[in-house]
Formats: sequence, C-alpha cells, structure tokens
Amino acid sequence: MSMKQQVNIIAVVDVIGALSDRSLLHGNLSLVDNGDHQSRSQGTPDLVTLVRPGQIVQWTVLALDLQTPVEIKNITFLGEDGKPASAGENGHGGAQGAGRGPAHADEVPEGDGDKLDLDVWTGIVPQLPSGVAHKYRLELQMYEGEFSTLYIDSPALMCV
Repeated sequence: MSMKQQVNIIAVVDVIGALSDRSLLHGNLSLVDNGDHQSRSQGTPDLVTLVRPGQIVQWTVLALDLQTPVEIKNITFLGEDGKPASAGENGHGGAQGAGRGPAHADEVPEGDGDKLDLDVWTGIVPQLPSGVAHKYRLELQMYEGEFSTLYIDSPALMCV
C-alpha cells in the first residue's frame, strides 16, 4: 500500500461563535484530516493526525460563514512542558515561514466558488518518535482587534 504524499488538515471555524465565546471550544472549531491512517478525535479540536516522517502536512482554515474572515496566524509545535518549542528544540520548532497567504480564486479547485479565501500552511513531517503525540498551537486570526486572535493547544501530529 502506498502512502499519500500529503495529509490535509482542515480547520472549520464558527467565527461568530468563537468571537462571542472568546474560545475555539464549545463547537466553535472542528478539525478533520484525510490521512491514510485512523486519526483520533476527527471533528474535534483534539484531532491527532497520524503521519509518517517525510509526509507533507497542509493546514487550511475555512469559516462556516463565508462572509466572515479567518486565517491561520501561526502554527507552533509545543515542547513536553506544553509551551511553544524553540526552533530545533526536540527537532520540531514552530512552523514560522511555512505559511502562505490567502490563495487567489484561480488557485481554488473548480466548483468551490470564486469568493472562497483560503489560508494554507504547509510543512514536512520530520523524523519524530513513533506513538508520541506532538501537540501544536493553532493560532487563528478573525477580524482585527483586542480579542481577534484565538489559539488552541490540543491538536497533535503522531508518527506511526
């Protein structure tokens, strides 16, 4: 069986709910992936995506209400203490520099509409110990202002 070269993780956000609650919990964030393996907690903020070293992981964020802007501000892997790991620490620092701004309509597959803005982040899975959940902080930017950036530390990648 050949392995997919890329695993896609989609973050679906209820931006209005998230901004009202000031939280990505309570049904305001749903994470799903299309990996080859049985990832855990599909559809929740606690998604553990099963990957292999060398695979490409691509994160995309979509707002439930397409009138409401949301984008990935940053993805940072966390150390064993639950705090953001510095680059090189445990071999998996932040994903700085891996981001790409909103895709243009001509980059969206046909049939998905011409008004859909995507914010896509891509990275390559490094050599990581198997069976260990490597949690990451997913920071999302919604609108602008004091409470417009929310993050969650519960999703993870796990090498099989």
